[in-house]
Amino acid sequence: MSFILRTFTPNELIFADLHVDAKYEGGRSGNAGDDPLPTLLGVSNQGGFRYLGSKEHPRLIVITTSLADPEWPDELDPETGIFTYFGDNKKPGRDLHGTPRFGNLLLRNIFNATHTGNRSTVPPILIFSSTGAWRDTIFRGLAVPGGAEISRLEDLVAVWKMSGSNRFQNYRAKFTILDTPVIRRFWLNDIQNGNCLLEKAPHPWSMWIQSGKYKPLRAVRTIEIRGKGEQLPSNAQDTEILIAIYNYFADFPYSFEQCAAELARLALGNIANLDLTRPSRDGGRDAVGQYQIGKGVSSILVDFAIEAKCYATTNSVGVRELSRLISRLRHRQFGILVTTSWVHSQAFREIKDDRHPIIIISGADIVNILKANEINSPVMVLNWLTTTFPHSQQKTD
Repeated sequence: MSFILRTFTPNELIFADLHVDAKYEGGRSGNAGDDPLPTLLGVSNQGGFRYLGSKEHPRLIVITTSLADPEWPDELDPETGIFTYFGDNKKPGRDLHGTPRFGNLLLRNIFNATHTGNRSTVPPILIFSSTGAWRDTIFRGLAVPGGAEISRLEDLVAVWKMSGSNRFQNYRAKFTILDTPVIRRFWLNDIQNGNCLLEKAPHPWSMWIQSGKYKPLRAVRTIEIRGKGEQLPSNAQDTEILIAIYNYFADFPYSFEQCAAELARLALGNIANLDLTRPSRDGGRDAVGQYQIGKGVSSILVDFAIEAKCYATTNSVGVRELSRLISRLRHRQFGILVTTSWVHSQAFREIKDDRHPIIIISGADIVNILKANEINSPVMVLNWLTTTFPHSQQKTD
């Protein structure tokens, strides 16, 4: 659940500053006129993309998202300040840039301008997410295309999607949320009036325009103990996905080791090699591998071990199971626990308090990993399981 910094009522919108994580309330009539963004910023009242000015020369771009669409998993990573957004060509039948509100055309233009050094033509980009109640919205930050650690080959990518038997493309775009906690009304008024942007602009934005340097808004994670509710899915469809995985492996526990290894690969990305250990000799380690840090000849490999626990959600992973993994980690190694359930608070606290290098991939994490790889329904998950982990490959003692 998002922390709401403060709330602005409909009567305050026309004079309000933009505060990161603040809520801006709309009306309560139950129609499109309730949308707070027209009053707040002068943009239209519908669509994921909204802009002031012309599509060729926008003065302001507003991007809205629910952050809850499993088909198009927009994501804001508060630790890095990177916002991932999928464009507006979400159904077959149109060209990539032929959407009614020109969202993908705008994406192409602003990323092209960024890549060619024409940043002065990139307008301010404001990110909002819905609260799920009425048409109220939360301000997520001032964004610019790309990122300091994101390649130009990766910041805007046309991805293929299937709907029935039809293939179509949509953009996946990556933005940096700038370290600008508050955007003052006088700058917003200047933007709406078409006046000079740099004169009253926030420093991180004007710095990016002038030099291309990114100053992201990063939120350093505190040492926290995730409770049961945070480790398990929070909605019915995600719960069905997790149950499908548990049921598939319930009678074939060693097959889940293969699945856990693949989930770790999907989550971490740079796994150089990965080997399953024998069930009779694993000593508490279900897989061992090496994670690559860096690229090319300058890269290094770090050893890690995986322990897989295919548990029902009524059964938590406790201290005993984790202690077995921890005790077998040597210096400069790390461990990964993958479970269809959750880690008991006592075990979780031991990991955090003693700073054991253990990555926890719990039930909710598994679902999120699969959804990020477009495996986002119980039917798709079952198809992935039967194709990738047929039970005939189960290990036996």
